[in-house]
Amino acid sequence: MLLNRRVIVGVCGGIASYKAVELVSHLQQAGTLVDVIMSERAEEFVRPLTFSTMSHRPVYSDLWEPSGKAAETHIALGEGADLLAIVPATANTIARLAHGIADNMLTAVALATRAPLLLAPAMHHQMYTHPATQANLALLRERGAIVVEPEVGRLASGEVGLGRLPETAALLGAISVALARDGDLAGRRIVITAGGTQEPIDPVRYVGNRSSGKMGYALATEARDRGAHVTLISGPVALDTPYGVDVTKVETAEQMRDAVIAAVDGADVLIMSAAVADYRPAHIAAQKLKKRGQRWRANVSDGRYVLP
Repeated sequence: MLLNRRVIVGVCGGIASYKAVELVSHLQQAGTLVDVIMSERAEEFVRPLTFSTMSHRPVYSDLWEPSGKAAETHIALGEGADLLAIVPATANTIARLAHGIADNMLTAVALATRAPLLLAPAMHHQMYTHPATQANLALLRERGAIVVEPEVGRLASGEVGLGRLPETAALLGAISVALARDGDLAGRRIVITAGGTQEPIDPVRYVGNRSSGKMGYALATEARDRGAHVTLISGPVALDTPYGVDVTKVETAEQMRDAVIAAVDGADVLIMSAAVADYRPAHIAAQKLKKRGQRWRANVSDGRYVLP
């Protein structure tokens, strides 16, 4: 979904602006045509040459340059964009966008484009939770803007709170979801199972397998990138949850069965890629079993392991 798409990345003047460099690099590597627009204060944190090097394209910032070409440029940029993603979005720029103020290159392009608007706010937690900022974000959501919520973490001030810019993987996922609104699976509901199951023997041991879940997670990401609403039912795996995918965590085969039955109601497609256990213990011990030199034998008829 990122290949050959044209994305404008707007960078505002916040300490999190350095993280936008990695985002631009990943987009460019994915085959996206990336145009970077920096606010006047963003250059205080990251030099334009850095973004130009990562995007392999010019960087735009000055709406008032003396040649007057910027007046044509901001219209051309807006008309050619598939998405305008502002990362990070400061409280100041959010306020300008909410009230239609176009006094720099970035906000002028925001008014000139009809492409979807994606905002990734990043700021001190008191600024983010301030009623003015929340009201501005609510107004932008009403107009169709996509807001990638900030995370709780350590902020530039040294405090811990809500306002940290999400990691690059989440931002890429959010951009993919925004671009997939017109994908060939838009409006479809897909349920996918992934990973293995763990059938408990006692509070410590279980019968399981080495399924990584990578296939199911890859299928879920691909379906998401093509516009589908995806429900992923996952056994225990060491994988990050794909952005924009509804994930239900399960452990046993019975839990997976129940989750699938609940999720398939109204779904268009069910893809079962999980490695569900073939057997489960007939009885689960309440306490850790002592080693007794006993062997397990399988009751193949009903798929259970039993002690001799």
